[in-house]
Amino acid sequence: MSTSSPEAVKKLLENMQTDLRSLSMECKKKFPPVKEAAESGIVKIKTIAARNTDILADPTELLNSLKENSSEVVQPFLMGCGTKEPKITQLCLAAIQRLMSHEVVSEAAAGNIINMLWQLMENGLEELKLLQTVLVLLTTNTVVHDEVLSKAIVLCFRLHFTKDNITNNTAAATVRQVVTVVFERMVAEDERFKGMAEEPPPVQGNSNRRSVSTLRPSAKDAYMLFQDLCQLVNADAPYWLVGMTEMTRTFGLELLESVLNDFPGVFLQHQEFSFLLKERVCPLVIKLFSPNIKFRQGSSGGSAASPAPVEKPYFPICMRLLRVVSVLIKHFYSLLVTECEIFLSLLVKFLDGEKPQWLRAVAVESVHRLCVQPHLLRSFCQSYDMKQHSTKVFRDIVNALGSFIQSLFIVPSAGNPASVNAVAGGSGSAAQTAVQGGQGVAGVGGGLTTQAAFEYRGTWIPLMTVSVQGSAKATYLEMLDKVEPPSIPEGYAMSVAFSALLDLVRGITSMIERELSLEEEAAAAEAATREGLEAPASEESPPEPLAHQVWEEMVNACWCGLLAALSLLLDASTDESATESILKAELTMASLCGRLSLVTPRDAFITAICKASLPPHYALTVLSSNATTLSNKINARLSELVCLPSTMDIRHFFNKTTGTLSSAAASKLSHFSGYSIQGQNVQIISPSSESHQQVVAVGQPLTVQHQGTVVLTAKNIQCMRTLLNLAHCHGAVLGTSWQLVLATLQHLVWILGLKPGVGGVLKPGRAVEGPSTVLTTAVMTDLPVISNILSRLFESSQYLDDVSLHHLINALCSLSMEAMEMAYGNNKEPSLFAVAKLLETGLVNMDRIEILWRPLTAHLLEVCQHPNARMREWGAEAVTSLIKAGLSYKHEPPLSQNQRLQLLLLNPLKELSNVLHADIRQKQLECVLQILQSQGDSLGPGWPLVLNVIGAIRNDQGESLIRTAFQCLQLVVTDFLPTMPCTCLQIVVEVAGSFGLQNQELNISLTSIGLLWNISDYFFQRGEAITDELEREEALLEKQAQEKGEPLNRPFHPAPPFDCLWLCLYAKLGELCVDPRPAVRKSAGQTLFSTIAAHGTLLQQPTWHIVVWKVLFHLLDCVRKSSTTADKEKIESGGGNILIHHSRDTAEKQWAETWVLTLAGVARIFNTRRYLLQQLGDFFKAWEVLLDHIQSAALSKNNEVSLAALKSFQEILQIVTPVKDADKSDALAAMGVPPVLVDPLGGATTAAGPGRPLLRSDSLAERLAQRYMNSAQAQLPPPPAPGEELDDSALWWSAWNTWYRTGTECTRPPPPGADKPSFIPSQPFLTALVQIFPALYQHVKGGFSMEDLRKLGVILHGAVSVPISSDASPFILPSYTEAVLTSLQEAVLTALDVLQKAICVGPETLQVMYPAIFEQLLLFVEFSCKPPQYGKLETKHVANAKYNQIQLFAPAEWVALNYVPFAERSLEVVVDLYHKTACHKAVINEKVLQNIIKTLRMPLGLKYACPAESTWKLAVSSLLKVLSIGLPVARQHASSGKFDTMWPELAGAFEDFLFTKSTPPDNLSIQEFQKNEAIDVEVVQLISTEILPFANFIPKEFVGQIMAMLNKGSIHSQSSSFTEAEIDVRMREEFSKVCFETLLQFSFSNKATTPQEGYISRMALSVLLQRAQDVLRRYVEDERLSGRCPLPRQQVTEIIFVLKAVSTLMDSLKKTQPENVDSNTWAQVIALYPTLVECITCSSSEVSSALKEALGPFKDFMQPPVSKVQNGES
Repeated sequence: MSTSSPEAVKKLLENMQTDLRSLSMECKKKFPPVKEAAESGIVKIKTIAARNTDILADPTELLNSLKENSSEVVQPFLMGCGTKEPKITQLCLAAIQRLMSHEVVSEAAAGNIINMLWQLMENGLEELKLLQTVLVLLTTNTVVHDEVLSKAIVLCFRLHFTKDNITNNTAAATVRQVVTVVFERMVAEDERFKGMAEEPPPVQGNSNRRSVSTLRPSAKDAYMLFQDLCQLVNADAPYWLVGMTEMTRTFGLELLESVLNDFPGVFLQHQEFSFLLKERVCPLVIKLFSPNIKFRQGSSGGSAASPAPVEKPYFPICMRLLRVVSVLIKHFYSLLVTECEIFLSLLVKFLDGEKPQWLRAVAVESVHRLCVQPHLLRSFCQSYDMKQHSTKVFRDIVNALGSFIQSLFIVPSAGNPASVNAVAGGSGSAAQTAVQGGQGVAGVGGGLTTQAAFEYRGTWIPLMTVSVQGSAKATYLEMLDKVEPPSIPEGYAMSVAFSALLDLVRGITSMIERELSLEEEAAAAEAATREGLEAPASEESPPEPLAHQVWEEMVNACWCGLLAALSLLLDASTDESATESILKAELTMASLCGRLSLVTPRDAFITAICKASLPPHYALTVLSSNATTLSNKINARLSELVCLPSTMDIRHFFNKTTGTLSSAAASKLSHFSGYSIQGQNVQIISPSSESHQQVVAVGQPLTVQHQGTVVLTAKNIQCMRTLLNLAHCHGAVLGTSWQLVLATLQHLVWILGLKPGVGGVLKPGRAVEGPSTVLTTAVMTDLPVISNILSRLFESSQYLDDVSLHHLINALCSLSMEAMEMAYGNNKEPSLFAVAKLLETGLVNMDRIEILWRPLTAHLLEVCQHPNARMREWGAEAVTSLIKAGLSYKHEPPLSQNQRLQLLLLNPLKELSNVLHADIRQKQLECVLQILQSQGDSLGPGWPLVLNVIGAIRNDQGESLIRTAFQCLQLVVTDFLPTMPCTCLQIVVEVAGSFGLQNQELNISLTSIGLLWNISDYFFQRGEAITDELEREEALLEKQAQEKGEPLNRPFHPAPPFDCLWLCLYAKLGELCVDPRPAVRKSAGQTLFSTIAAHGTLLQQPTWHIVVWKVLFHLLDCVRKSSTTADKEKIESGGGNILIHHSRDTAEKQWAETWVLTLAGVARIFNTRRYLLQQLGDFFKAWEVLLDHIQSAALSKNNEVSLAALKSFQEILQIVTPVKDADKSDALAAMGVPPVLVDPLGGATTAAGPGRPLLRSDSLAERLAQRYMNSAQAQLPPPPAPGEELDDSALWWSAWNTWYRTGTECTRPPPPGADKPSFIPSQPFLTALVQIFPALYQHVKGGFSMEDLRKLGVILHGAVSVPISSDASPFILPSYTEAVLTSLQEAVLTALDVLQKAICVGPETLQVMYPAIFEQLLLFVEFSCKPPQYGKLETKHVANAKYNQIQLFAPAEWVALNYVPFAERSLEVVVDLYHKTACHKAVINEKVLQNIIKTLRMPLGLKYACPAESTWKLAVSSLLKVLSIGLPVARQHASSGKFDTMWPELAGAFEDFLFTKSTPPDNLSIQEFQKNEAIDVEVVQLISTEILPFANFIPKEFVGQIMAMLNKGSIHSQSSSFTEAEIDVRMREEFSKVCFETLLQFSFSNKATTPQEGYISRMALSVLLQRAQDVLRRYVEDERLSGRCPLPRQQVTEIIFVLKAVSTLMDSLKKTQPENVDSNTWAQVIALYPTLVECITCSSSEVSSALKEALGPFKDFMQPPVSKVQNGES
């Protein structure tokens, strides 16, 4: 119920009346005046009430009346108080309070009341009631002002200093409340006047020092009060609070603090108050601080409780001063910039280690209070740190905190049993705590205690919870009741400082980040509006840079100190949550620095986290180098700081890894913590608290040298997680620090033994070398999580902006470079972290792969070239995975429309080809295979690149690699030819070719040739489509080339593009045809000629020109060159255990096969395509070149080649000259599609390959031709004129010349100087050569001249003269007993036969050739006796060598052929031919018969000495036949003299034969001898029938010679070598007889026609008879002398022969006409008789029987003699 409600007012009136009545009752006796006053009061009240009857209507009216009369109403009660009676006083005070509470006291009344209360106070009465009354009076209304108010306040102050504790405390509380009320009034007053303009009232004089005339009443009270409080604290007399007797500083400071804290607005809004702050409060505070500043711990002992300021710090004042300072800084910082600088500097100084513990504790609490106010800190930074000549306050605060924390670890404030000189000057409580600490340490060591603590180098500091995060709840700053400094528990200061640090970090970072976010949002919005409205940039941007500068300055100022402290704490922390907090602080700082682009601090914080993640002493270059540069910068920044103790050089925090200290630091440390450290560079083992950390993993360090193991603790893992968190959440701001982060992670991952798996994800894997990594179960459960976070970290790279992503990639690349450096020169397992993560990063950023592709792949390609196999393998894995992922990713726009991107993605695949390591190429090719299998259909423009990769094979790469590449190619050829652009087909051909050319795997080479065949089939089937596409492409290219003004550059340019494709295919096959390996050459050759045969019809006519010259002839040239230079060394085996046939055991022989194949192929093409080729302008030239090749092959020193060349020659001679078909369409004729020819060799079917019909003029070819005709009419040569194309004689004469040159060259005998013939052509070769002639002759017979015949003769003669090698002879020669011709000889005769027949049917003019043919044949006949010489070569003649000896000849020897059968056959031919041609004019004129006889003289003369018996026999029979034909002709032409020279020859021939110089062989049988004799007889008979009867037509000398011969024959026919048994047979009796008879016949049968003739016959008889006489006489003499001894065999034989001759003569004479016998002859005959008779006495029976026969005929002379006259006459 409110005090002004009607009920309340009514009640008030009643209560007042009651009170007055009570008072009147009490004072009735003792104090009548009071009683009267009370009663009058009652009356007064009633009067007022009566005046305002309508209470209900308007109670305020009544109250106002009461107020106006309050002095009178209050008076009775004041008087009652004056009685000093407790009861009355209490009653009065209660009544007064009731009035006050209803606000019915006027100003005057209030003054009276105060005065009355003062009296009571001075009398010490009702003190609590007094205080209560004052309070009610001042709080219920504002009537009390000025002096009255000051009196009331003084009254309360005075009550505060009574002896009664309760009163003191109540008074203190009242004072506080009253002071508050005074200021609240002022605030209310300000509120009331807020809207009005302040008009300063006229200045009045005032007793105060300062004019406060401008202030309103309440403000003035407040001002006076505050001013006096300052005076009192300063121990000066107050101006306004008159009557103060005593005052404590502590209480004064508390009041000042409460006012400043509760009413900051007053001081900020009113200049007067601000002035007070500046002029009074600040100097006061500074003055009071002085003992604390000057004091050094240990300078004086004990503590005084007196309020007088002393030179020793006094806890209550000091603590309150700090509270005041906190408030001043908090609220009035903007007013008191300079003063605050001083306060803050002081505060920093109080943290100094030399100050008392309690002072440091309260100071640190104060600092904590500042740390939770980031905006305040920001102001410091702006006001001091950013000003040029100002103290760097903010920096100092942070550094001081850091320094403070460090000092706690060094100063032995809380001893540890480990410290020897520990508790020096410490209090008992401290010692006690130390003991507890000691137990704690032991506990932690044993793993029992769980208390959070810091432990560093033997100092153990527990950690307590001091305040909730973000609020600075102080403990000691609140101890307002303590006078003695409290004992500070161990760890308290550390805990506060720790909280302060964390709050500082949290505050600054959250403030700056909040503002940054706002700014970014604003910027984004502004950008959006600018884009939307295209409005100019707003004008509000200038302040922003300022804000940025402040933030940067703040961070720059604080990071060194923070880092130093946090690093130390992190090192010392033994509690997981504390560690977590520290790490979080470092992380947020790192992130903030990153956002502000402050690189050095960012890197420093990250380095700290990194170091903490790694084991102690872990040498990590990137951190150490980074740390050194950082620490240099930091030290430079800290050099001017005094607050850091020298031992705590910031470097220490970065060089923990080395564990060495400077000597100064070492000595300090040893001094403080009892380590005995000697020497400069001592290794401090366990520099931090690692011994108290749970070890969770043992692993290998990642270093070049092997270095034992390292240990990871739980804290390391915790730090690692922070690091992961940092990278994951703040990757965007890491920039270059990625390097630090990733390097550290790499080492941790290595130590933990995580190895990369598919896609680069790290999985726990077994360590490969050294002792395996040991992991506890604790960390084992963590590993998958860590691995997962690691992966997520890189997955989150997809959210980074492009620049950050590049930083990440660069960092990974440089990490990878280091890993590569490390892996050089050893085969240790390398660190694959960077490579794996590059892969992972690439995979998750596929959507913007373009921006990172180049750096990423460029680096991975370098990795692929690393000598360490594992490293390489992963590089390749990464590259190939990325390429595959890139190609299969659904890009926008798709790859098919983004050619550039596709090529970009495929490019690294190409680059891999430059890597020399086979394993990398293997990966590359496997990748290609997978790409083909998955994306083969959509490669499009990527095909050339993929094909080049497949084709980038080299011979130094192993088989397996080539096999994989080939698999890819096979896949392409079988599946993808239709899907790729036709422009790539050429590349496919190139690639297939390169597989043919590789020499690692023969089977692949052969299969690739098969692929080329398949490709050609594909071209053939898809010809039209390919042509269309290629021509479109060509048109484009031409257009581009024209624009650039360059000629179009492509192989085989003028040919149409489709033809070029074929030409490339042919060219590639051509290259393969000259491969070093025979199998490849063979296969390629067959394929080349098959494809040309099968698909050549598709080519345009001009293209054939290129085929002939650039493909076929080029190939022939190459093959010829290689064959002629091939090695003749024997090849032992064909690799493995394959044996090589002797016909292929040298490179030369293998090349020979190739040459054969090539030449045959080209010849076949010329044969089958001649009609087409002939329409090319230079067919004749081509024909000449072909013949030249055939010639050089034929003359090659290799039998196989030369023979094959001749076969090819034969083949091109088989060509049928086509007859122009009138019905054939002109288009086809122009194109040169031949009509189907009957192939004489059946070659067409073989050429086209198995089962492939040879295409002639199929529809496709026609269509292509048609199209080509239309487009390229201009290029076609004009069609040949009708007669021209059929006129081939030039070609055939060219062929004849070639044949002649070949023949001449190969049959020319070696020069005389040569010891060994270099080469002698083989028989089959020569045979083939000669066999070519008949075919060739058919073509050239029209113009065949004598000269040509002569040339032919030379070659035939030469060919027959060539001997054969002894080792080949058994195969070629028949055994010499068989008279058979070799095929060569057959061929020679056939050639002549063909010629002879042609002459026979030819015109008259040809017949002049007969003699030449005879001449040739006769030359051959001579071979029977005189085999031809082949140069100076010595040959064995087969006739003299028995067959079995031939095999024993040395291999170098040569065997001349058995020419006998050949000569004999030639002879037969001669006879036969002569038979036909004897009467021809030419034959007569050229003395053919003479030549025949001349030739036959040789065998006839040799007779038994002939190599073969058959020879002379044949010679005789031939002579007889020839003479039987020729003699009549000769007689007929006797007069012309053409035969004159023949007769002497003939005579000679008879002579040589009948009286041969050779003896018959010993083993000649009687029968044989008789047969031979019969032959002789036959000759004589020929003479008697064909010559002698025609003696008148025959020259005389000849007849004379014949007679002489017959004469000789009739006597001298004996042979001296016969045995006696055979003598009768061997005498050639029959022959002698015939000779006699013939002689006699021609001597006596007719009268001699000429005297000479008769003389000759007579002479002959005379000689004969005389000879007989002599022999007989000598015999008789010898017989007589020899006595009983038999005569020599010869003599006996001779006598027998003579006797037989006599008997023969007698017989002849009897048969002759008597008139023909000369009388002298008879006389001589008779004269023999006596001699014969004398012989009867001979002892030889043989002689006797012969004598008997001789004497017998003489009986015819036994007749009576006639008269002498008659005799004489006759």
